[in-house]
Amino acid sequence: MDFESAGPSVVKSIRQRELLNGWLRLYAREQSLPRIAEYQPERLEEEKPDLVYYTVEADRDPPRFIIQSEGTRMSSAYGHTGKGHYLDAYVGPRLAPYVMPVYYECVRRKLPVYTIAHIDDTYGRIVAYERLLMPFSNGGAVTDVLASLKTICEDGGFEIKNLMRGNDTLPRPKIRAVIDRDLSYRAPGRIPARDVIEFN
Repeated sequence: MDFESAGPSVVKSIRQRELLNGWLRLYAREQSLPRIAEYQPERLEEEKPDLVYYTVEADRDPPRFIIQSEGTRMSSAYGHTGKGHYLDAYVGPRLAPYVMPVYYECVRRKLPVYTIAHIDDTYGRIVAYERLLMPFSNGGAVTDVLASLKTICEDGGFEIKNLMRGNDTLPRPKIRAVIDRDLSYRAPGRIPARDVIEFN
């Protein structure tokens, strides 16, 4: 599976961009992975229905991901909660070839990964599935991954129940990117240091 090189601007969702900015603020301090406990961006609580936390068994090859969240919108999309299960077993052999390489790349590169895929709901409406993965560490290997998972339909409403398992069509990838450029963080609307300001 090929991934393009991209900067943070590849992320389309404003909320996901805010989450990524929170990660970048922490990363920019020492150009190293932040700890999951340090990650407290604004509106994190509001985003919880679209967030899935994973602990990573990085000593395995390939690494394995244990789902730590339940009650998310993605639980509806897959038909049941996955808390306590390995991600590869949860998505199943049909979807694993489309899902797991994205998580492996996040751990391998120790960088955020962003994807968009199109999925048909049970009524044939095209749903854009936007996934942002952000890695965390306690020093060394990746220990945690936080996923922000957004589903958007240009036609308006769509059926999220069993979205990932409810039909015979497989996800159609549109964007697969590793965010490896412009990793320094600059708060929006601020004047860069050393800029000259003149007052009349």
